[in-house]
Amino acid sequence: MQVLQVQMEVGADPAEVGRARRWARSRLAVCGIEADEPVAETLVLLISELVTNAVVHTGCPAVLRMLLPDVPAPSGTVRVEVDDSSSRAPQPRDADGDDTNGRGLALVDGLADRWGWQEESTGGKRIWCEVDRGSVSACASEAVVPSGVVVHAV
Repeated sequence: MQVLQVQMEVGADPAEVGRARRWARSRLAVCGIEADEPVAETLVLLISELVTNAVVHTGCPAVLRMLLPDVPAPSGTVRVEVDDSSSRAPQPRDADGDDTNGRGLALVDGLADRWGWQEESTGGKRIWCEVDRGSVSACASEAVVPSGVVVHAV
């Protein structure tokens, strides 16, 4: 199976997260992943979390990349990558029930089939996650996520 790689530059502004979500939905549709499919909802949520982390925690621009099956197919892996200029490792936090922040990586861990990060030779880092198209449950809100995390379809 061939893979289509698409990417966008993300500015260092939290408002860019919404633009990234819209961009991702349109690119997923081109690959035959419709907006109402659970995998699309899951991917857009993962993108939202990773882009938010990059923009908020680094204060620098980032690059969002998706690697997609290049033809509509009922299965296959979608990979999301976010590159930023900070070499600081992602820091998963243990948010308390009333905390309004600190759950992003817990969501990524609970929703993605695989995720990780790596330092880049340019001095920054890449955080990535993968979702196997056939593995997403009928509703993103049914996914197993850590206690205290509420998943909303976006």
